[in-house]
Amino acid sequence: MDYKTLLDNAKKNMRTCRVCPQCNGRACRGEIPGVGGKGNGLGFIRNYDKFRDIKINMDTIYNSEEIDTSIELFGIKFKYPVFAAPIGAVEINYSDLYTDYEYQKAIIEGCKNAGIVGFTGDGAKDEAYESPLKVIGKNSGLGVPTIKPWKKDEILRKIKLAEEAGAIAMAMDIDAAGLALLGMQGKPVAPKSAEELKEIISSTNTPFILKGIMTVEGAKKALESGAYGIVVSNHGGRVLDETPSTIEVLPQIAKAVKGKMKIFIDGGIRSGLDVFKSLALGADAVLIGRPYAVAVYGGAAEGVELYTNKIGRELHDTMLMSGAKSLDDINEKMITMCR
Repeated sequence: MDYKTLLDNAKKNMRTCRVCPQCNGRACRGEIPGVGGKGNGLGFIRNYDKFRDIKINMDTIYNSEEIDTSIELFGIKFKYPVFAAPIGAVEINYSDLYTDYEYQKAIIEGCKNAGIVGFTGDGAKDEAYESPLKVIGKNSGLGVPTIKPWKKDEILRKIKLAEEAGAIAMAMDIDAAGLALLGMQGKPVAPKSAEELKEIISSTNTPFILKGIMTVEGAKKALESGAYGIVVSNHGGRVLDETPSTIEVLPQIAKAVKGKMKIFIDGGIRSGLDVFKSLALGADAVLIGRPYAVAVYGGAAEGVELYTNKIGRELHDTMLMSGAKSLDDINEKMITMCR
C-alpha cells in the first residue's frame, strides 16, 4: 500500500470526513457530529493556519552524522516524537465501518509496529474506554488510555482498569469538559479543580498526562497537581470556538514549565515539518488526531504504520536540512516566524 491508495480508500470508507488535500478545517467547519471545529470552526482552522506562519531555516554546513529521531518517555524509547491522539465515538463522527474497539485496535497495533504509541479514547458507553484496554494489555501495555473528566469515582475506577491492563501511561482530556454530546448521551462531564486533580493523580503511580492546557496558569496548576506531562490542546477546536492556536500559546507555556514536566502539543499538525516546528518552540513530542483517523479508514493498522513512517521520514529530512542531529538539537534558532 502507498499513501495515495490509503487516501483513496479513506474517501470511500468515511461518511463525514472529505479527506481534503489539506486537512485545515474549512470544508467541515461547524460539523459536529462529524470532524469539524465548533461554531464557525475558527479554532480548528487557526490551529492549522498558524503553522504556515513558521518557516524552517535551512543549513547544511555541518559535520554529517547519523540523524536520531528517537525519544524516551515513560522509560521507553520510541522511534519518533509522534503519537496518535485519542479519538472516540468513531461511529458517530466518522463512519460505522469500525466500532470504537476496532478503531483503537488498529491504532494500537499500527503505532506499535511503527515504533510509537497511541492514545485511546473514552465515551458515554463503558466499552468505548474499556474494550481498547484489552488491546493495550495484549500489546505489552503500549497505549495511553485517556479518561474524560467524569465524576471522581468514575475516574478512579477507570484508572484502576488502566493499571490492570498494564498501560505505560494514562491521560485525562480535561478539555472534553466542553463536549455537549456527552451530556446529550446522559453522561455529563465537567471541569476539575486543582485539588481534585491532585487527588486523582496521586491515586496512581502510572505517569499521568493532562490534555487540554492552553495557558501558562493552566500549565502551572497541572504541574502542581503532580502531572507527568501536559498536552497543549484545544481539543482540535471542537469545544470552544475562536481560541488561540495551540502553536501560538506553546512558547510561553514551555518557558514556564519546560524541564519540569513533559510537554506534548496537538492541533493542526500535518507533517514532519510541523513536528519539527513544535519541537523548536518547546514541545517534547506531538499528538496527531484527524490524519490518524484517515489512516485507519484507509488501511487499518497497516495504514497507521504507513502514515507514522511518512511523518517520521519528513521529520528526518527536515532535521537533515537544518543541521539537527537529534531532537535535543532542535531549537528556536532553526525557525523564522513570518506574520
